[in-house]
Amino acid sequence: MRQIFLDTETTGLDPAQGHRIIEIAAVEVIDRRLTRNHFHVYLNPDREIDLGAQQVHGISLEFLQDKPHFTDVAAELLDFIAGSEVVIHNAPFDVGFLDRELGMMGLPGIRSSCAGVTDTLKMAKDMRPGQRNNLDALCRHFGIDNSTRTLHGALLDAELLADVYLAMTRGQESLMMEIEEFSPVTGDASRKVRSMPLRRLQADEEELAAHRQYMTGLDKAAGGTSVWTRMEIEVVS
Repeated sequence: MRQIFLDTETTGLDPAQGHRIIEIAAVEVIDRRLTRNHFHVYLNPDREIDLGAQQVHGISLEFLQDKPHFTDVAAELLDFIAGSEVVIHNAPFDVGFLDRELGMMGLPGIRSSCAGVTDTLKMAKDMRPGQRNNLDALCRHFGIDNSTRTLHGALLDAELLADVYLAMTRGQESLMMEIEEFSPVTGDASRKVRSMPLRRLQADEEELAAHRQYMTGLDKAAGGTSVWTRMEIEVVS
């Protein structure tokens, strides 16, 4: 499974008021592993940057003067995310800006180029209702080192978001199993993916203790009783 973790920095808060994207970063994760393959650009917005926004990301208009425009990199960005799940923290914000930029080019929104958009802020609010769920707070909660994050930067934030997402979804990997079959016709090994029936084995005391320790870790990561613990309680009861 290929996922793209994406973040942007902008000149302000509202694309409807003419604010533009000035930085885009997207990092690739395949089968829950960071590949270090990424897309990263700074963009010339052809407009001033709000003081409040500049204080957040530290990017000046002077620095951006020789950078490309969104129209110069749009095709490369769409090619990078093509067919993948795009994961964004507070997705409506970034998607709103991306759709505005694409719309100005006469192109459809970002969802037309990817397999779907996942909002980790919504996930975090469902998991940790009533708590702070910005990226810094989630890094602290999951024990992820963000000590180098003194200002918002799209590339670092996208990488941190990938780490946070993997921590949030730990233990929820697909149970689909990949098997290899030999074809008597061609003599080649063909790879197929299919769901396999699971045999029920009786765990010994050592395995049960390890399981209890793992479930305790899941509950801590979930900030309460994880869905797996609730399922186990329901089965036992």
